[in-house]
Amino acid sequence: MITNEQIKASEVRLTGVDGEDLGIVSRDEALALARRLKVDLVCESLFSSPPPCRLIGRGEAKMRKNEAARAERQAGGAAKVKELRLTPHIEEHDYDTKLRQAEKLLLSGHPVQFVARLAGAKEGAAAKELLERLAKDLASAGRRKTGIQVSGKQAAVQLDPL
Repeated sequence: MITNEQIKASEVRLTGVDGEDLGIVSRDEALALARRLKVDLVCESLFSSPPPCRLIGRGEAKMRKNEAARAERQAGGAAKVKELRLTPHIEEHDYDTKLRQAEKLLLSGHPVQFVARLAGAKEGAAAKELLERLAKDLASAGRRKTGIQVSGKQAAVQLDPL
């Protein structure tokens, strides 16, 4: 957002405090009017010539910008993929804990990626079996986005919320 002296255009299309069209005026006139009315001169777009500018109460422009940024973050932010790490030889209690944690994340709208760390090449089958069991146990909260991928030192599967 460009305000007051930051505006470099020689002429601007000015809109008043109450939304009235004041026509095309020089930048210096617009700034003088803004100072006289104790408001800010805010440029709305740089893509037209002359740029449209508006007279807005002091501080209100910054507040509008912050509100717009906050709304954009809340609405536009896709849920982040949450990663849960485990090993193929997990204890039953630890498995239940990871299961509850994943279910909570899926129900709150976050995709979950399970990553099973492999210590040796022989653990691939056990990791795949564990991830199949997790996907089956979480069928009520999420569905598989990817198949089970076993590569090198880890096996992974991603579940998306229903």
